Amino acid sequence: MSDYKIVIPARYASSRLPGKPLIELAGKTMIQHVYERAVETGVKDIVIATDNDRIRREAESFGAEVVMTSPEHENGTERIAEVAAIKGWDDDVVIVNLQGDEPLIPQQLIEMTAASLINYPQAGMSSVCTPLEDDQDAFDPNVVKVVLDKDQFAMYFSRASIPWDRDGYKDGSDKMTTKMPLYRHIGMYGYRVSFLRQYHSMESCALETTEALEQLRALWYGVKIHMSIIDEPPGHGIDTAEDVERVEALLQAASS
Repeated sequence: MSDYKIVIPARYASSRLPGKPLIELAGKTMIQHVYERAVETGVKDIVIATDNDRIRREAESFGAEVVMTSPEHENGTERIAEVAAIKGWDDDVVIVNLQGDEPLIPQQLIEMTAASLINYPQAGMSSVCTPLEDDQDAFDPNVVKVVLDKDQFAMYFSRASIPWDRDGYKDGSDKMTTKMPLYRHIGMYGYRVSFLRQYHSMESCALETTEALEQLRALWYGVKIHMSIIDEPPGHGIDTAEDVERVEALLQAASS
């Protein structure tokens, strides 16, 4: 399956790890590792979107197409929307947002994200979730939960434990409900270009700012988000110096 596009947003600024895309891991920069994960899908159109000349030069050194975007974007969705406009992609085009700090992302996850939009034309966005198995994660506000309908469209995302088991949790239980599955949201997104054209006019809503979850803006405006379910979370992303050491060890082990 290759009838979609991949855009890799990559910014230099990072509060915890400045210059993250240019960090070297097992002999290659992180942005090159991510680009190679994209190439493995067989997708023809792969674009690295950045506002930084150092990242542009690095990406061009290994043959990637680069689109320079505004430094004013607040998130990767805005950056990808600009790429779609610059490239003149049609409304029905499907784009997978491949984060520039995910060098271990599996090919299957990229393809599943695209397939949700290809197979469900009523969806404007797609994403991924995995069953929650740890009781602590179920009540951890840093672990985002999602409730699905019968067709695996997202009904709501929250930092709270949802769905809330009224009877099971009434005595302050710290064990997750067994009445139905709980799902952890994984921040992998796909977009239809028609949605991205609307996105710039969608003002932030109270749900989004209250939960601090960007995807709630789409639900607020009636955009359908189709979710794929995977058995377990993907490989580690990179946010801290400790993540760098862990991911480099995994990359070296995989290449040996």
